[in-house]
Amino acid sequence: MKIKIGKLNINYICCGEGKPLVIIHGWGCNIGVYDALIKHLSKNHTVYALDLPGFGESDEPESPWSVSDYADFMCEFLTKLGIDNPILFGHSFGGRVIIKLLTCGYPVSAEKVILTGSAGILRKKTAGKKLRAAIVRVAKRFFESKIIKKLLPTAAEKLKRRYGSPDYVNSTPVMRGTLVKTVNEDLTPLLENMTAETLLIWGANDTETPLADGRLMEKLMKNAGLAVIHNAGHYAFLEQRVQFTNILNVFLK
Repeated sequence: MKIKIGKLNINYICCGEGKPLVIIHGWGCNIGVYDALIKHLSKNHTVYALDLPGFGESDEPESPWSVSDYADFMCEFLTKLGIDNPILFGHSFGGRVIIKLLTCGYPVSAEKVILTGSAGILRKKTAGKKLRAAIVRVAKRFFESKIIKKLLPTAAEKLKRRYGSPDYVNSTPVMRGTLVKTVNEDLTPLLENMTAETLLIWGANDTETPLADGRLMEKLMKNAGLAVIHNAGHYAFLEQRVQFTNILNVFLK
């Protein structure tokens, strides 16, 4: 289904019956990644899942968005569909949006929250990473100067592709700007304002958002519990599907 939010056409699905549950996906994902999860949850809930702006079949923003822009968008999405006090499920980037949505004065409440491999904590860079980033910044400025652009028109793009993360390399210019804006915002100070009952589910082998992030969230949030799934990484709901859904069943009763 499609819905117009502002100027953007947004792709979403709605299925099942019961209390509303909204799934907000991770960076680079879309509704399809969560098919099995949606099928399971829709047995007892009315499940809404959407492609965020810039992902899947939804329109891309006209300019790079921040986490606050995505929270604004989600607030409007929930309001337009009349979704009140839902259970919010966020994976990775989706968790980042939920944290902002529930802690920054938006007229949104959540009966319960489920965060898996949630982003939002800005980790300190190692000395090696700092040096690498500094070198890339200097090289980028050099290759994007007018004279060098004329002599080597593709050099800057090759630099980005060689040293950028896969998420960055595979994104459009607008979504690259969005990625830079969002990953550099530290939401740690907001965690103490999370009051909804929150289940944190983490893959023990997660390298994208390490288990240490989950432990810190559990410590700082007022009403959170952490479930660790072994032999799983950033996509625990795919890698250990049965164990993941069993944990969900207990939490959602």
